[in-house]
Amino acid sequence: MRRPKVRESADGIAVAHGAFNVVGGLWPLVHLRSFEWVFGPKTDDWLQMTTGGLLVSAGLVQIAAASDPKGAAHARRVGLGTALTLLAVDLVYVPKGRIRATYLLDAVMQTGWIAAWLRTTWPTSEGAARCADR
Repeated sequence: MRRPKVRESADGIAVAHGAFNVVGGLWPLVHLRSFEWVFGPKTDDWLQMTTGGLLVSAGLVQIAAASDPKGAAHARRVGLGTALTLLAVDLVYVPKGRIRATYLLDAVMQTGWIAAWLRTTWPTSEGAARCADR
């Protein structure tokens, strides 16, 4: 007999993924040398700073959305968009030799976040209507 799939709360995923994005975004901003030691030297430091800043912003939005009744849908969109974009970059540019193979570790993490988001409870039209009334 099959067990029904358990759906997880989007709030917990939003906080966890948001924190992951904040920490990952802060790393090159706070200590570029150690970031480059793991992921390889970069010719355009400004690009690392920009990407880091965008990840911090996305992560903070995800964390803030978790406490809002209507926030789960926003956190899911930001989370899936961020994870899909980073996964695509990892899978396109590692084989081309533009970025180190250590980015495949990031690809595994991004795949995990995508899977986690897909396991969350999706809002129903009834639930969305209740949130709109608040």
